[in-house]
Amino acid sequence: MSQEKINRRQFLKNSAEAAAGVAAFPYIVRSVALSQEGPAASERVVIGSIGVGGQGTSNMRAFLSHKEARVIAVCDVVEDRRQKAKDIVDQHYGDKGCTAYNDFREVLARKDIDAVVITPQDHWHAVIAVAAARAGKDMYCEKPLGVSVAEGQTIRDAVRRYGRVFQTGTQQRSDRKFRFACELAINGYVGKIHTVKVGAPGPEYKRTYLKPPTEEPIPPGLDYDMYIGPAAMKPYNGGRIAWPDWYLIWDYSAGFIVNWGVHHLDIANWGCPAVTSQPFELEFKGSYRNDGLTDNINDWQGQFTYASGLKMTYSDTGNPNKIGCTFEGDKGWVYVDRAGIWAEPASLLDVKLKPDDIHLHESTSHHSDFLQCVRTRRDPVSDVEAGHKASYLGLIAEIAVRLNRKLKWDPAAEKFIDDDQANRLLARPLRSPWHL
Repeated sequence: MSQEKINRRQFLKNSAEAAAGVAAFPYIVRSVALSQEGPAASERVVIGSIGVGGQGTSNMRAFLSHKEARVIAVCDVVEDRRQKAKDIVDQHYGDKGCTAYNDFREVLARKDIDAVVITPQDHWHAVIAVAAARAGKDMYCEKPLGVSVAEGQTIRDAVRRYGRVFQTGTQQRSDRKFRFACELAINGYVGKIHTVKVGAPGPEYKRTYLKPPTEEPIPPGLDYDMYIGPAAMKPYNGGRIAWPDWYLIWDYSAGFIVNWGVHHLDIANWGCPAVTSQPFELEFKGSYRNDGLTDNINDWQGQFTYASGLKMTYSDTGNPNKIGCTFEGDKGWVYVDRAGIWAEPASLLDVKLKPDDIHLHESTSHHSDFLQCVRTRRDPVSDVEAGHKASYLGLIAEIAVRLNRKLKWDPAAEKFIDDDQANRLLARPLRSPWHL
């Protein structure tokens, strides 16, 4: 972690005794899940992948590419998906050592697994992550941290209580241009920041499953009850599992104001920590999808306003903000998205950080960074607090749209100020028997 400032990262405290002996695994791979000191250099981090759809398979393949990791288990409620994932793993290693599961709890029960990759639908993140922490597993967990602020809080608290390493899937932090933009902002190279602008895609995502939103037979090979999990049980329709349709359904996702927005809201917070450390007012407006199946937020625009004079505007792409994150100060601005980085004056892009500047955590690979931190027991680049804060910025913006009025937020208490109605929306009920 070159140039990483110790005072910018806190080491995880030892919270469990080191496991003795070699785990029961038929290859020369030793599990280190119960060791807070990390593995020896010759040991691999043993991984189970939970949720192996499109993004889940992408994450799994990323870990397969690292020799310091060994994937031994895959899990999905869709039989074809988990079998395909098992075949990919077995083909990669040239054996039949990967086991496929329908129920994530069987993966967590394995003592020879050190870490799990959590990539199911958003409504599952909290239940699985909290259970994984209790089981002594480190986690690479896709964003956002659940579908409510309370779920993110519960994940954060469990990760810290059980001393786990947790990497949020906000992979832009492992891209140099995003890190550099944030370093320019946080070190004052654009001057005192007065405005942060964030834009994320939303309305351009449309249903791809175009049959009527009526009840259909559950297809063979799908454990629909397990798919629904902690969400409200609704009659099966193919749109409930299609991509990106499920992102547009409130039961499984708060919508792209959170799920896409979390990426650029995270960059805003990384480069200007005041956006989550200072109290603020927020006021948003928007509209919701309503076609008989999809029903979460479609479009949004609004602003977070701080007593210091700082403001952060946030909208879906082009309404009016462009995708990405812009930091505007009294000496210039820097704008970054996945396509590139721009600044005014342009000379900002030639800045060389000074030794006494804040040097943010340097990562060039989100997956490699996680594996390294499993060994060192240090926080990765997208730690659980960062993931939680980036998630709740979008979640409370959605609440402001839903209530259609100005709200006040206390970041220390992580709740709205003097607003019981808004605070009730910070949590969602879970379908029995699932709980946190």
